[in-house]
Amino acid sequence: MPRPPSTMRRHILDSALRLFAEHGFKGASLHDIAAEAHCSKASLLYHFASKDAMLTELLTPPAESLRALSEELAALDGDRAVEPAVRGYVGLAMRFHLEIKIIFAELPDMLGHPVLAVIPRAVDQLADALAGRSGRPRARVMAQMVIGGVAVTVAADVDVEQDTMRAELIQGALRTLGHLTS
Repeated sequence: MPRPPSTMRRHILDSALRLFAEHGFKGASLHDIAAEAHCSKASLLYHFASKDAMLTELLTPPAESLRALSEELAALDGDRAVEPAVRGYVGLAMRFHLEIKIIFAELPDMLGHPVLAVIPRAVDQLADALAGRSGRPRARVMAQMVIGGVAVTVAADVDVEQDTMRAELIQGALRTLGHLTS
């Protein structure tokens, strides 16, 4: 029995996500994706015009989620922004760990992707919140360390239970930012 179109489309995207994360965007072919999704290449192309169309659909939710987080954090002043920024960013990074892995695997090419155009401004806004809206060099550097450290850690497929990973990322980020927690 054939799958409904929306189910098949999601299955193809899930297959593409796994393959892009494992082999890179360039390393995964349409044939590989169709085989992983247990469909024909024609069926794949019925749902998606190209491999790039799949990538765009996969990268849109994390890019938009980061932009939305940055907008939420904009209303918070100073140190009140730090913990919500850490918790929000860690949550997004864990939710989109495979997408982050894809971006890091081919960073120069990925940063030029149109759907990611919102990322630089959103990352700047996130860094500002993580720094507690401070212009001090130490606060700015620590904020960038948290952004990079969390992204690299979730993309590395560390063999740690998800709740433990989330808690340790939050605690480590808060410590890095000088917000010691119990």
